[in-house]
Amino acid sequence: MTPDSRNLLTWYQNSRREMPWRQTRDPYRIWLSEVMLQQTRVDQALPYYHRFTERFPDVRALADADLDDVLRMWEGLGYYSRARNLHKAARQIVERHGGKFPPNYDEALALQGIGPYSASAVLSIAYNKPHAAVDGNVTRVISRLFAIGDDVRKSSVQKEIRDRADALLDRAKPGDFNQALMELGATICTPVRPKCPDCPWQQECIAYQTESTSRYPFKSPAKKRPHHHIAVGVVMDDSGRYLIARRPDEAMLGGLWEFPGGKQEHNEPLSQTVRRELHEELGIVVSVDEEPFEVIRHAYSHFTITLHAFFAKMDKASGAPAAQNGEPLRWVEPDELTEYAFPKANRRITDTLVKYRTS
Repeated sequence: MTPDSRNLLTWYQNSRREMPWRQTRDPYRIWLSEVMLQQTRVDQALPYYHRFTERFPDVRALADADLDDVLRMWEGLGYYSRARNLHKAARQIVERHGGKFPPNYDEALALQGIGPYSASAVLSIAYNKPHAAVDGNVTRVISRLFAIGDDVRKSSVQKEIRDRADALLDRAKPGDFNQALMELGATICTPVRPKCPDCPWQQECIAYQTESTSRYPFKSPAKKRPHHHIAVGVVMDDSGRYLIARRPDEAMLGGLWEFPGGKQEHNEPLSQTVRRELHEELGIVVSVDEEPFEVIRHAYSHFTITLHAFFAKMDKASGAPAAQNGEPLRWVEPDELTEYAFPKANRRITDTLVKYRTS
C-alpha cells in the first residue's frame, strides 16, 4: 500500500512544532536554519538562530561581515566549516545572484557548502520547488516504511532512499511535505522507542506491521575514533596580556583563535610538547610549568582529545613570536578574550583565566 501524502500533511498541520524559520518564506533564514540544524538539535540551535539573525538580518549583512565576527556568533555550535561556508556562499549570492538565494537547483548546488539536501530543502520550502530533501530523519522513516535492510552507508542504498522519497513527494506542496517527513522522523519515528501508534503512516509501514522497527535503518559500525593528547602554552607578557594565534582558514576549526601548541609525540612529556610546538610554530623559547593548570576532554566527529593547558613564560632573548604559517598572532587583555572566537575546549581555558584574574 502506497503511503498517502495527504495523511502526512494533515498530521503535520496538527502536530508540528512552532519554529521561527517555519513562519517565513525568506530563503536566507530557511537556509540558515538548515545549516544550523545539521548535527545540532532544535533546542540547541534556536538561541543561535535568534542571535545570528539579529546580527546578520539578511544575506547582504552576512556577506559584508568579517569572518571573525561570523565565527564569534557561531561559537559553541561546532562544525565551524559550516559557518565559513555560509559566509562564502553569502558573498557568492551577492556577487552572482544580486543578493537573492538562487531558485535554480544547479545554481544553488554550486554555492559553497550547499549539498543536495540543503539545496532541496531551501528550494522546496522557500520557492515551492519539487525537490525531495533527505536527511537522517527522512532516511530512518523511509528505511522503516519500506523495510530497506541494507547498509544505509552505501551509496546505492542512499540512492534508493532518495528515489523513494522523490516518489512520495507531494509536488503541489513539496516544502510542507519535506518538513512533515523530517518532523515525523524527529518526533515520531525516532531512533529508539518510536511512537508508532501516533504515526499517520502506521498502516503502510512494513517495519511496524512486521514488528521490526528496531532493525531499521541498518548502519555498519563506524571506525573507532582515535584519541590524541594536545598540549598548549598560555604565554603572558609583562603587561598581563595573553598570546593567541589564529588557525588557517583551510584547517579544521579554521579562522578560530587558540592558544599555541599541538599534538604530543610518542613518549614525549607534555611540557616538552609545549616547548617544542611553540618553538616550531612561533620561533620562541619558553619555560613551562611541569603540570597543566587545566585538563579538558573533548570529542569531535572523527576523533577525541585531551587538551592540557600549561602556563609558559617566554625567553625574551628568543625574540618576538612570529607564526611560521603566516597567520596573525595577538597579545590580548584577559577581558578581551571574549571578543575572539575560540573552539569549545580553548574557551574553557579562557574562562579559567578570567576566573584566575578576578578571584
